[in-house]
Amino acid sequence: MRILIAGLGSIGRRHLRNLVSLGEKDIILYRTHTSTQPDNEMHDFPVELDLKKAFIEKPDAVIISNPTALHMAVAEQAAKANSHIFLEKPISHSLESLMPFETALKSSSSVVFTGYQFRFNPGLEAIKKIISNEEIGRPISFQCHWGEYLPGWHPWEDYRTSYAANQDLGGGVVLTLSHPLDYLRWIFGEIRELYAVTGKFSDLEVNCEDTADVLMTYANGVSGGLHLNYYQQPKKHELSIICTHGTIFWEYENSGIRIQKASGEIIETGAKHIYERNQMYLDEMSHFLDVCKNGIKPICGYKDGRKALQIAWGILQSGRYHERVIFED
Repeated sequence: MRILIAGLGSIGRRHLRNLVSLGEKDIILYRTHTSTQPDNEMHDFPVELDLKKAFIEKPDAVIISNPTALHMAVAEQAAKANSHIFLEKPISHSLESLMPFETALKSSSSVVFTGYQFRFNPGLEAIKKIISNEEIGRPISFQCHWGEYLPGWHPWEDYRTSYAANQDLGGGVVLTLSHPLDYLRWIFGEIRELYAVTGKFSDLEVNCEDTADVLMTYANGVSGGLHLNYYQQPKKHELSIICTHGTIFWEYENSGIRIQKASGEIIETGAKHIYERNQMYLDEMSHFLDVCKNGIKPICGYKDGRKALQIAWGILQSGRYHERVIFED
């Protein structure tokens, strides 16, 4: 299978390494040479500097991992070429930018997978099952917190020039750390309304919001709070869910879960050590290859990516205009 990777920043290179480890060899790289990383792992693969020429090579699949604001230009071409699409999250920087791609997709045989790798986290997978089966009753409320120091993400580059720090490239904490918007919807179902406070509150040199606090209500009656920030040291990413017969706790660092039942009984499952982060990326890439080769339905499709982007823009709108946002069916 011939695979085109568009964007060779940190995530694009991770995908390249994982594809090679999964046995894929026919890989083409579309590059603009704006990456701040060395080129030593690029030498074994053909490089195209022109997007149209890259598609002349007729890739069976395209991995779109360039800056968020540039996703749709590649995605539209991929749909027109009938290539299957691995679309990194968030799928774009605005809802309006999706229209040409969606038009192309209507007459295309492309299948789209959205790269929300937390769908493959073992702790969250277990929580999804527990909630679906009501193993400790009905979920009532949740608290989700993700804070991580932006300058520490890629120590080899100046964080101020990264896409995450620049609104024009699709940065900001809401879009960049949008994973909970997807996995909370995956666990609880469709969102009904939210109210958010967003802004730049730290001393970081970014031109976008570095903080978001969101109150959310889902169609099944679950409500809760989500906090995102770019400045927390040490980092913290965790979720707690209160159910009618107990509480579930998840921490990303070990990605196991702890269940405290109403009786006081405590059950711990999963890893008790630092979780190997790349495993989620390996699992999602293996899944995408299965989608391409065997025609299985993607666990996180285009609709899911679009829903996450709609929620993200609801948060940004609420934060800007200080108003409640209601989502229609």
